[in-house]
Amino acid sequence: MIFSKPWAPSAEQVDPSSIPNLRGGKGEGKVGENPFGLTGKVALVTGGAQGLGLSIAHALAEAGASVVLADINGPGAEKAARELMSLGRKALGLAADVTSAAEIAGMVQRTLEEFGQIDILVNNAGINRRIPALEMSEEDWRAVIDLNLTGVFLCCQAVGRHMVERRQGRIINMASMNAFIVARDRSLSAYCASKGGVVMLTKSLAAEWAPYGINVNAIAPGYFRTPLNEPWIRDPVVCQRSIDLTPQRRIAAPQEIGPTAVYLASAASSFVTGQVIVIDGGYTIW
Repeated sequence: MIFSKPWAPSAEQVDPSSIPNLRGGKGEGKVGENPFGLTGKVALVTGGAQGLGLSIAHALAEAGASVVLADINGPGAEKAARELMSLGRKALGLAADVTSAAEIAGMVQRTLEEFGQIDILVNNAGINRRIPALEMSEEDWRAVIDLNLTGVFLCCQAVGRHMVERRQGRIINMASMNAFIVARDRSLSAYCASKGGVVMLTKSLAAEWAPYGINVNAIAPGYFRTPLNEPWIRDPVVCQRSIDLTPQRRIAAPQEIGPTAVYLASAASSFVTGQVIVIDGGYTIW
């Protein structure tokens, strides 16, 4: 069928008050004077003791949020929390293994006891195993999948129950550019599979929980200078090759990821869900 002009419903066809999204539900369409502000919000960041998790925690705190940092390295999480408290923010460091449903439940319960709510969940905890596929043991495979994918699901599930009850929330999952491209000469089959799973988990939960006012998105980092990447960054040949393959010709600093997390955690992204923001200096466009 060919239309002579763009189709639009007539006033008789649609009653705006009958459309739920136009009724102004809890927080719907409200951005406010400071759309990037997080004052009064509580964020839970896994893998928050160092690297990108710590950088994201700092950014959220600087935007006004109270932050709980959970990490398998309990003393490291406590140290990171003290750093945030020096900024004048409320913070708490917890020891937690996010491959354990029981420890996740304890982490969530402790956060609720301390702050009464969880507005933002950042699933950042993760590991890598650089092992050729033919040499990888089932134990190595499961170690990566259990933390990088199953752990993300379990945290989403535990915090999601609380967010569904409150009918609001922001979840940010850490994927990777390796969810979309194969790492060159690095034998990352388990890692790539886990991060690809995170992308589709993010999209699935975004669709399932949208009616409850929960936004679920992911960040896919490229090459950042973090403890996880330090082994290959110290290799001059591998490091230079990675730089050469990146249009911006550099490795990113950890603090460059924080503003994107603040955006996805704030009212500025109120109509954004099920999306993956790639931060890779252009690596995946070649």
